[in-house]
Amino acid sequence: MTLVKFNPAQKNSSLLPGFNEVFDSIFNDTFFSDRLISRVPAVNISESENNYHVELAAPGLKKEDFKLNLDRNQLSISVEQSADQEDNQKNYSKREYSYSSFVRSFTLPDSADHANIEASYTDGILRIDIAKREEAKVVRRQILIK
Repeated sequence: MTLVKFNPAQKNSSLLPGFNEVFDSIFNDTFFSDRLISRVPAVNISESENNYHVELAAPGLKKEDFKLNLDRNQLSISVEQSADQEDNQKNYSKREYSYSSFVRSFTLPDSADHANIEASYTDGILRIDIAKREEAKVVRRQILIK
C-alpha cells in the first residue's frame, strides 16, 4: 500500500492534472457564490450602560424603505423595495448591492424598554437604540472603606 500525501496549498497535488482547476473555476465563479451567500444585510449588536444598539448595514436604501415592527419581544426589520425607473434604464452587467426584500428579526431581552426605541438611517447604516429599563441598568459607584 502506498501512502499518498495531499497538500491543498499545492496547485498540482491532484492525481489528475487539471481536475481541481475545473471544479475551482465552477465553484469559485460568482454565479454560484452569489446564490450560496444569503442576501441579507450584516448586523452588529452591542450594549452600553443605558442602551442596546443594533446596526444594520444596508447601503443604497432610503429610510422610507425600512419597516420596523415590534411584536411582544420580537423586533423585525424589513425592506420591500420596488424597482426604480432609473434602474430599469441601466443595463447592468453585474449588480451586487441590490436588496429587493429582506427581513431580520431579533428577540429583545426582558430588560429592554419597549416604549423607548429610536431609529435613524445615515450613510447606509440603520441604527436602532433600545433603552434599558431603569431596574436593568447597572448601578456603579465606589464604596468607601471605613
